[in-house]
Amino acid sequence: MDTLRALLQQRLDLIADHAFRDRDAAAHLEALKQVSEAISAEHVKHRATIPPRLNHYLTQASFSKALAWLNGAEG
Repeated sequence: MDTLRALLQQRLDLIADHAFRDRDAAAHLEALKQVSEAISAEHVKHRATIPPRLNHYLTQASFSKALAWLNGAEG
């Protein structure tokens, strides 16, 4: 689940990177799209072994909650 955790963190970091967004909005959007697709692919790849709550967060695109769950902030 380290790859999933890293992708979720990367997505949050991209969202917070206002300088990147302001400098090149199209590239910023493309980077967000790519990391979101990678998260979805990782979810599909491991869906059978992902705990139900984490699966719910990923299915609902609640990526901040998914990251918190992976980091132990949620039960």
